[in-house]
Amino acid sequence: MRTLGLTALIILILDQLTKWLVVHHMELQRVGAIDFWDPFLNFRMAWNEGVNFGLFSSSEEVTRWALIAVAVVISVGVVWWIRRDKMGWKAQLAGGLMVGGAVGNIIDRILYGAVADFMNMSCCGINNPWSFNIADIAIFAGAIGLVIFADASGEKKPRSRSGTKGK
Repeated sequence: MRTLGLTALIILILDQLTKWLVVHHMELQRVGAIDFWDPFLNFRMAWNEGVNFGLFSSSEEVTRWALIAVAVVISVGVVWWIRRDKMGWKAQLAGGLMVGGAVGNIIDRILYGAVADFMNMSCCGINNPWSFNIADIAIFAGAIGLVIFADASGEKKPRSRSGTKGK
């Protein structure tokens, strides 16, 4: 579980540090857009009141707190699942990515009322209208990692022999 906790902490620190640098230090919330490495990576300020791609977006307080509650429940569920099944370090790493990202976005919702999204990637004539952040990347990568590594347990489990008793 040390891998999960350490990964979550690193992601949380990276997420909040980058948000602070871009939103406050570089004043992205005031200027709105900064061409960083055009066209591959630009900063475009977006306050996401919903989930991915602004789904379920609402400025209502009840929606904000419901999304916080859902993120807390999912984070606790992921930790419980990984611990219960004694999953290996790869699944713990994936779980840490998810939990660290979720906590980063929870902090945003508490502090700002919405998630601070600022990275925008476009290329080759495709203009991507959506922005995202480190937490979003971590949540996405963690979810994929859990799908791939959830069976990779840290311990060997004895196999049961069904139908061979007494033979």
